[in-house]
Amino acid sequence: MKITDVQTFVVGNPPPHYGGRYWIFLKLTTDGGVSGIGEVYSVPFHPHTVEKMIVDVCERRVIGADPFKIERLWRTVYSSGFTQRPDVSLMGILSGIETACWDIIGKELNKPVYELLGGQVRERLRSYTYLYPADGDDGEEVYVNPDLAAERAVQYADMGFTAVKFDPAGPYTAYDPHQLSLEDLDRSERFVRAIREAVGTRCDLLFGTHGQMTPSGAIRLAKRLEPYDPLWFEEPTPPEMPEEMAKVARQTSIPVATGERLTTKYEFSRVLQTGAASILQMALGRVGGILEAKKIAGMAETFYAQIAPHLYCGPVEGAANIQLSTCIPNFLILESIQRWGGFSAEILKTPIQWEDGYVIPPAAPGLGVELDEDVANAHPYNGSDLHLEMLDQPF
Repeated sequence: MKITDVQTFVVGNPPPHYGGRYWIFLKLTTDGGVSGIGEVYSVPFHPHTVEKMIVDVCERRVIGADPFKIERLWRTVYSSGFTQRPDVSLMGILSGIETACWDIIGKELNKPVYELLGGQVRERLRSYTYLYPADGDDGEEVYVNPDLAAERAVQYADMGFTAVKFDPAGPYTAYDPHQLSLEDLDRSERFVRAIREAVGTRCDLLFGTHGQMTPSGAIRLAKRLEPYDPLWFEEPTPPEMPEEMAKVARQTSIPVATGERLTTKYEFSRVLQTGAASILQMALGRVGGILEAKKIAGMAETFYAQIAPHLYCGPVEGAANIQLSTCIPNFLILESIQRWGGFSAEILKTPIQWEDGYVIPPAAPGLGVELDEDVANAHPYNGSDLHLEMLDQPF
């Protein structure tokens, strides 16, 4: 079996844009007519430039390759151009390619990917969601108003969610890390207190940040949050120095979680060795693919660390997260875009199954989902903004 073709799809995610402004999908097809899909997460170039990068990598390294030989393909792409180091752009593209290969392998063998990576461990996967605005709400109010956020948390708990995430600590900028202001500290504490009082023990609270803080600033905030017992404190400091994040982990009882901006086993190894986090949040559209994430999960087992795959992306990365989570013993919780409805469901021929707070792993072969190409082609992304942007002025 040989890979003979690659196609790309840059899809504009319609308002309210939950999961990002756009999603980048690719499809590989073999000489036997079997196709697999993958997703590339948040490469820091315009998505149409990323399309060209995908095609370039595929023409050089993937077309003509055997999709079953994933280790060989991974090492070849990883080393392309004498790089051979974690590179967020190349690894994002490799992640999409590798995921598509697993989709092909599963279809060829008529097995879900998780059955090829150790077999199913869980029949269902606990999931969480961000606190998004309710229909008819002011689009930004839930992000700044603790009382409205608490009301929304109760609504999600009533749907069946047993964990909710929110990030009230203020903007993240190109000049981070910074010290949070007293206003930011106070607002963050009021958020956690209001939501804990509203949901009681029905929901775990997942406190999200985006690396805004210095270690000392993060410790100040953590001390305020500890009485409300959050399940995690997410990416309190920037990702490049896990040694500094480890200072936060040592000074708080709240488990530290990190990983959405990290890639490959090598960067996650530093997190584990320094004690920077006990919950790893790899994004499978960036980290290096499904097998790379499985290797990281194996390393994490030896440190008694748990896995909570990150998702601010489309449902193909979501499907890859599900395959990984189903076959690892140290899975903690899965990020969902609410209940996998809306455009995340529309763009798939069969939506991801969500029931009473849990995702049900698919029994279909490969990733268990199929991209509706007609829907994808009907929603091209024509904007100029990147998937995510940081403020370009100090805050």
